[in-house]
Amino acid sequence: MMSTPTLTSSLVLYHNQPEAFEQAMRCFLDGAEGGLLFVIDNSKAPIVSPLFVHPRVRYQFVGRNVGFGAGHNLALKAIGEAGFALPLAHLFLNPDVVFDTRALPTLLAELEADPTIGALMPRIVFPDGELQRLCKLLPTPVDLLLRRFLPLPPLVDALNRRYELHDLPQDGKLEVPSLSGCFLIVRHALLREVGGFDERYFMYMEDVDLVRRIGDHARTVYVPSVTVTHGYAKGSYRDKRLLSYHLRSARLYFDKWGWWFDRARRDRNQRILRALATAPHPGMES
Repeated sequence: MMSTPTLTSSLVLYHNQPEAFEQAMRCFLDGAEGGLLFVIDNSKAPIVSPLFVHPRVRYQFVGRNVGFGAGHNLALKAIGEAGFALPLAHLFLNPDVVFDTRALPTLLAELEADPTIGALMPRIVFPDGELQRLCKLLPTPVDLLLRRFLPLPPLVDALNRRYELHDLPQDGKLEVPSLSGCFLIVRHALLREVGGFDERYFMYMEDVDLVRRIGDHARTVYVPSVTVTHGYAKGSYRDKRLLSYHLRSARLYFDKWGWWFDRARRDRNQRILRALATAPHPGMES
């Protein structure tokens, strides 16, 4: 039996360029001492990279695009079958992220220090350093659908500020109901309890659904003291095919959790909005 890694991670690829995802892989391998990285290749033909034979990398070619969540679930299954004890945590890693060697030890220390935390996301920025608004409320149909298509910019701006929590403090940890899956650390025991990603989502909304289910059991926390750079293409805003995937996933999400009547959404959103209303304003970003 091999020794238990300190942290596992999964990276799902689909015709990605090696110069992009290899940087993310190196960041993980350099920043997670003893960490094990599972690479799931959903491409039609195998991607080639010298990092796939690294002793702490496990590469799996799927041969078809099973989707983002299902790809990560293949990694979680492989981890369960690997023959070592369950590690503390797992990192869901996008191929277009970059971070320094202090990021993962800092986040793992936060997780170890507080057993009430189930998932953590750091501060995510664009390559130019601008903050990405990836801490959000649990979505309503207005947030995901009407906000997208309303021809009233002032109203859309107001909806964005509320949904994307623009008044969120950037100088301390805070529990947030919805975190992004582009760089998300989750306790392994919780992933096993909730069953990983819901594979009915081919792409989009699978991370919202997962973080929501984690939030049924533990706190989902934003840690702005750690910063990660993310490309974040927002493909569904430019590609009609990706938009159709996004709309399909939104319908699945609301069919599952409720379109207009969703008590957990109401309670969790009100909790963070009340916290922001009473938070001191110094240190906030507008």
